[in-house]
Amino acid sequence: MKKFLAILGLMLSFTLVAAACGAAEDAADTATDAAEDVAEEVEEAVDEATDGDDEEAMEDDGEAMEDGGLGTVVVEAGAEVQVRSLNAITGDVAFLGLPNQRGVEQAIADYGEIKGFAISMGEGLDDLCSADGGQAAAQSIVADEQVVGVIGTSCSGAATAAAPLISEAGMVMISPSNTSPALTSDQQGNAGDNYNVGYYRTAHNDLFQGAAMAEFVFNDLGLTTAASIHDGDPYTEGLASAFNNAFDALGGEITGFTAVAKQDTDMVPVLTEIAQGSPEALFFPIFQPAGDFVADQAPGVSGLENTTLLAADGLLVDGYLELEQSEGMYFSGPDTRFGTNANQSTGVTAEEFLATYEANNGQAPEAPFWGHSYDATAMLLDAIDAASTEGDDGSLVIDRQGVRDYLNGIQGYEGIIGTINCDEFGDCGSQKITVIEHLSADDLEASKANVVFEYAP
Repeated sequence: MKKFLAILGLMLSFTLVAAACGAAEDAADTATDAAEDVAEEVEEAVDEATDGDDEEAMEDDGEAMEDGGLGTVVVEAGAEVQVRSLNAITGDVAFLGLPNQRGVEQAIADYGEIKGFAISMGEGLDDLCSADGGQAAAQSIVADEQVVGVIGTSCSGAATAAAPLISEAGMVMISPSNTSPALTSDQQGNAGDNYNVGYYRTAHNDLFQGAAMAEFVFNDLGLTTAASIHDGDPYTEGLASAFNNAFDALGGEITGFTAVAKQDTDMVPVLTEIAQGSPEALFFPIFQPAGDFVADQAPGVSGLENTTLLAADGLLVDGYLELEQSEGMYFSGPDTRFGTNANQSTGVTAEEFLATYEANNGQAPEAPFWGHSYDATAMLLDAIDAASTEGDDGSLVIDRQGVRDYLNGIQGYEGIIGTINCDEFGDCGSQKITVIEHLSADDLEASKANVVFEYAP
């Protein structure tokens, strides 16, 4: 642009000279020739300024023209591409977040470099499975303009506060285990209350999980009355509501819908309220430790002695299945029968992942979303690769909008969890749900493999 303005000024100067010498034919010819020469230089300068080669950004209403509109991340030669893991890695829900974070670490190690640049996850961040935790961690992430994308959060409640900040910063976030419909859509073309552009997930939408459990209870168990309990979290309330709606649509009756607090230990008052409706089934898709007390105290409440107890993936974890009171319960969750599935970006199979995971951590994953985490990370790295170009100075230039565009277009991606297709609101998961019957607290693997119902929309 500076060159353009300088040449334009020169052309005007020549024009003034020509005017001053208008009486002299030779001077006029000279001025005309000079002006034509300058005009050619101006045209070349304009072309150069608008074809993206000029290092100075041309702006239109504040939006950079040389990138996709969200800006670029420039990784200097010798530096690393920055992504982040944001999962619940401490506290009562660490069993969910730690396998997610370890999935991110394994995927980065297996993926290798992007155009010769190493990838760094930095230090794993903790979402604390809460809105406050998600917000605090997201603020830390967006303060670093080198970060391209985030794998997380573990919990839907944390995502409601983290996703707006990540979105506003032009980054992307892909969750392995958020399932609240509010974060994406109602599957009818309407965005959820907590949807943000740049948010994606490989986990299922709980509208499907709620429908799966409702069909199992109504059609397979033959039960026509049910109650549900949540704890006020977007995940638990959203899933309980999805179950209620689906059960009602099938012809069942919801006899009670109430909440407990996450820190409650005495569940008798709430259970007594529930018992007044004499439900044949009680669905409580909550977390530990509250879930421990519900299962322990429900059989002792008059009217619930023979009620079938049901839970979801928030309690489908080793620490809960090891409890004696959890025996005989039914649990819904993602279908983890991955068989010979392999991630197309790394070639790693589910079996190979688990072998490496156990070798690195001394145990198998405690929660079911490890494959979702691995696939989410590989998808993010593919998107960064597709949206990046190598600079003349040895740098890597990553177009933030290009990362989103790549993820928006994912169709038929083969992952450990199966075939992945992203819709317009970021739902990318396979949506396959299973229900297991928990046989014995002494043989968790047998229970996890004891699938009694499957749902594959």
